[in-house]
Amino acid sequence: MEYSLYLIVLFPLAGFLLNGLLLGRLNKRIISLIGCGSVGLSFLWSLKSFINLLALPQTERQVEEVLFSWIPSGELSVNIGFLFDPLSAVMALVVTGVGFLIHVYSVGYMHDDKGYGRYFTYLNLFVFSMLTLVLANNYLLMFVGWEGVGLCSYLLIGFWFEKQSASDAGKKAFIVNRIGDFGFLLGMFIIFWQVGSLNFTAVFERAPEVFVAGGGLITAATLLLFLGATGKSAQIPLYVWLPDAMEGPTPVSALIHAATMVTAGVYMIARSNVLYIMAPTTLMIVAIVGMATALLAATIALTQNDIKRVLAYSTISQLGYMFTACGVAAFAAGIFHLMTHAFFKALLFLGAGSVIHALSGQQDMRNMGGLKSRLRTTYLTFLIATLAIAGIPGLSGFFSKDEILWKAFSSPYGSPWLWMAAVFTAMLTAFYMFRLLYLTFYGLERMDAHTKEHIHESPKVMTVPLSILAVLSIIGGYVGIPHVLGGGNQFEKFLEPVMGATHTATSEEIHMSAGHSATTELLLMLLSVALVLFSIYMAYYFYLKNTALAGRVQKSFSGIYRILYGKYFVDELYGAVIVRPLINGSIFLWKIVDVILIDGILNGLAYLVGDISRGFRQIQTGRLRSYVTVFALGVIIIMGIFIFR
Repeated sequence: MEYSLYLIVLFPLAGFLLNGLLLGRLNKRIISLIGCGSVGLSFLWSLKSFINLLALPQTERQVEEVLFSWIPSGELSVNIGFLFDPLSAVMALVVTGVGFLIHVYSVGYMHDDKGYGRYFTYLNLFVFSMLTLVLANNYLLMFVGWEGVGLCSYLLIGFWFEKQSASDAGKKAFIVNRIGDFGFLLGMFIIFWQVGSLNFTAVFERAPEVFVAGGGLITAATLLLFLGATGKSAQIPLYVWLPDAMEGPTPVSALIHAATMVTAGVYMIARSNVLYIMAPTTLMIVAIVGMATALLAATIALTQNDIKRVLAYSTISQLGYMFTACGVAAFAAGIFHLMTHAFFKALLFLGAGSVIHALSGQQDMRNMGGLKSRLRTTYLTFLIATLAIAGIPGLSGFFSKDEILWKAFSSPYGSPWLWMAAVFTAMLTAFYMFRLLYLTFYGLERMDAHTKEHIHESPKVMTVPLSILAVLSIIGGYVGIPHVLGGGNQFEKFLEPVMGATHTATSEEIHMSAGHSATTELLLMLLSVALVLFSIYMAYYFYLKNTALAGRVQKSFSGIYRILYGKYFVDELYGAVIVRPLINGSIFLWKIVDVILIDGILNGLAYLVGDISRGFRQIQTGRLRSYVTVFALGVIIIMGIFIFR
C-alpha cells in the first residue's frame, strides 16, 4: 500500500513557499485559504494514513518510506525518509489537527494585523518543521525539524519585533534552546560512534548489542539527549524561555504549547524508549527533573496575574508530568497526556485569546471579571478546558493524568514519594486554574469604562475552533480508559508496537511483581480526585466567597508571595551568574584583549615598520646624482680602509 508520507510534510511546506514568495501580493482571503488549507490537507492525509495503518496487523504497523539518499559519506549514510507507526501517527494527527484549528482561529484573531501574510508564512513553516521532526526515520532528520521549530519559535515569539520585549523574548528562546541542542548533537555523536547508524530501526535493534545496560556510554548519550529535551520542552534548568514566549500572538502561544515545539522533547524520549530503558540512572533523573519542574512551575502560577503567563507556567508544569511518566518508563502514559493536553491547552490559550480580543488587548486578570454572561461561548469552552486540566472525572485530563499518577506510584521506577509530589502538584493546578477562571469570568467587572463598552464575543471563525476543542477535551481521554475501570487502555495497546520493550513492565506485570492491586489503584484515584475537588473549593472560597481573605493571606505570607511572584528570581540568578559575567567577559576580551593587546601589538608592529621605512626613505631619494655621489664616497672609504689598515 502506497502511503506517500511525504505529502503530510509537503502540504505545509507548499503553503509556506506560496505565501512567502508572494508576500505582499496576495489578499487576506487567499492567504487564509493557502495557510489553513495546506494544514487541513496535511491533516486529511495524516488521517488517511492513520486509517490505513489501523488496517494492518498490530505487529506490522510500521511504514517506512525513503525518498532519497541525503548524506552518503563513508560509514555515515543518512536518508531523507519518513517513518509512520502508532507513535508518529498520534503526533502527526495532533500537530495537523490542533494546528489546523489554530490556523482557522488565527484568521479572526490576526485579521487586522499588518503582518498577516508574514504570520501565516511563519505558521506554515512551523507546522512543516514539526512534522519533519515527528515523521523523520532517523535522528539527523529529526534534528533538522528540531532546529526548524527553534527557528520558527524565534520568528513567531518576536513577531511584533517593534516591541523591545518581543524581540528580546524571541532571542531568549533561540539562545536558551541552543544550549539544549548542543546536548542533542553530542548524544547523536555517541549513538553513531557506537552503533554506526542514526536510523531509528538500526539504532534500536543494535543498541542492546553495542551498549552495556546501565553503562557510562548509554547513560551519557541519554542524558545528553535529555538535555536537548529540557530546552525544547522547557524543563529545569532551561525552562526560562517559555514564559517570555507570551510576547508573541496568542494563537502562536497555543501552537507552541499544545501541538508543536514543547512536545518535541517528550516525543523524542518516547521514540528513544529502547535507549532509556537501558539507562536506569537517566530514567531516575528524568523523573526527578520532571516532577521538580511540575512542582516549581505550579507554585509560580499561583501568584501570576497575566492570564497568558499563568497558562505558560501551567504548560511547563504539565510537561513535567509527561517527563515524570517517561522517567518511570510509562512512555505511553506520557504520550497519552501529551495528546489530551494538546486539546485542553490549545483551548485554554485560544479562550484566553478570545478574552484578550474582547478586552482590547487587556491581559491582567485584575482588570477582568464578570465576563461569564458577556462571552458565553468563550466561558463555557474555557470552563470545560479548566475542568479537564484539573483532572475532573469524565474529561480527558482525568484519564491521562491519573494514568501518570498511578504509574508514578506502581512502576518499578516510581515511588510513593513521587506520587505524593504529583498529587500535590495536581492540587496546585486545580487551585490556580480555578483562580484564573474566577478572576476572569466571575465577580465584579473590573475593567475601565471604555473597555466595558466594547466587550463582545469573538466571531464564529474563532468560537467554532473553541467548540471543537471543547468536545475533544471531553471525549479525547476515552481512548485510554484504564484497566481498573474496565477500559483496557486501548491507547496503550495501540502504542505497543513502539513501546513493546516497556509495555509489559508498566501495565499487567506491575500488579503482579510490585504487589499493587486494583483496589489500591481505585483508592489512590479517589484520593487524588477528592484532593483536587478540595483545591477547587479553596479557590472558590478565596476568590469568590471571601475575596478579602486572599489579600490578608498575601500580606501574612508576603515573603513567600514575593518569592513566588518573582518566579524564585531564577532569571535574575541566571543574569548574575551567567549572562552578566559573559557580557563582562566579552567586553574584557573586546576592549582589553582585542583592542589593546591584539590590535595594539599588530598596530605597534605596523608603526615600527613605518618608522623604519620612513628612515630608509630619506636614503632612497630617487636622484641619480645622489646615488653616484654616495657610491663614489663608499668606494673612497673602502679603499682608504685597505690602504691605511
